[in-house]
Amino acid sequence: MPARLLIATTVDATLEGFLVPFADHFRSRGWTVDAAAAGASGNPAVVSHFDRVWEMGWSRRPLDGKNLEAAGQIREMAREGRYNIVHVHTPVASFLTRFALKDLRARTGLKVVYTAHGFHCHPGGDPVKNRIFATLERTASKWTDALVVINHEDERLARRLGLAGKGKLYYMPGIGIDLAAYSRESLPPGAVEAVERELGLEPDGALFLTIAAFDPGKKHADLLRAFKLVHRPGIHLALAGIGPTMEAMRTLTSELGLDESVHFLGQRSDVPALLAASTALVHPSAREGLPRSIMEAMAMRTPVIGTSIRGTGELLSGGAGWLVDVGDVDGLADAMSQALSDAPLRQTCAARARIRVSRYALPRVIALHDEMYDELLRPPLAG
Repeated sequence: MPARLLIATTVDATLEGFLVPFADHFRSRGWTVDAAAAGASGNPAVVSHFDRVWEMGWSRRPLDGKNLEAAGQIREMAREGRYNIVHVHTPVASFLTRFALKDLRARTGLKVVYTAHGFHCHPGGDPVKNRIFATLERTASKWTDALVVINHEDERLARRLGLAGKGKLYYMPGIGIDLAAYSRESLPPGAVEAVERELGLEPDGALFLTIAAFDPGKKHADLLRAFKLVHRPGIHLALAGIGPTMEAMRTLTSELGLDESVHFLGQRSDVPALLAASTALVHPSAREGLPRSIMEAMAMRTPVIGTSIRGTGELLSGGAGWLVDVGDVDGLADAMSQALSDAPLRQTCAARARIRVSRYALPRVIALHDEMYDELLRPPLAG
């Protein structure tokens, strides 16, 4: 029987970047699929894929006073929408939604699903913050029917700390990567050449690329300092993304004397072409769940240099890429130098990565959501 599904996230970018294929799939099954996020109602790329879009007043800042009002808003939405399942993503939205719907679950049989895109409590985190976030996750687990984790380290943590509460814990291999879209064979003619012209790449030059929001945890400063150590004429670095630390990184680039070789690209719609033009993707982040940009590079057969953290290590272990410690600028530079000088090793890493990324294919992840939702909606056995 067709169901009614609400997909909730803190901001619309998560819906647009990750969750639209799920809306399309379940609508094709005859379901009603609505969305809730800040900024969603003004985003045509979101609105066109959902039956209804709710504009949320919550904020990414946990202590923002608007978030308490948003809890009441989500409660009224759930009543009006008569949803069978509310599936929430991202930390602020997940806690508020589960809190807001805790009584409605008991009265109506509503099922609440939470996908953790990387718990904020993790082995590399500050011990005090870890305790705070673990306490919040355990508290919210009491209001959760299904917890989805997207890497095995989070799966182990959830089992050890009981973060699914009395609900069921599901492991799923990420949120899905469209292997057809991220394929060199799918590139428009001339797309790579256009990137090379834009960045002024020479025929015998090289390009390192990072795709990440500019925030402190993404460690752009480490990447710039490592690039300084390997830089020579003809080698370029491109930084795709936006965020609060961008201007500070522009300043650091100038201080390092790299203005002619470092390119700040902003938001891009030609990520496959950027990856195909690159010698390697570099992702020096301090914390991830399962980084999408790394999976995109793996699908494109672009070698990857990453850090030995949750999610990234899972993707690149066993020779599928280079792994260095967080904050190890010299180690990052050594990996970049090796990527520049050893073409056979680049090809080997890329080939291993392309085989591995097939585990994370979008159709497989959607099928796992089919199974999970059907299980949640199945009437309990009479007993």
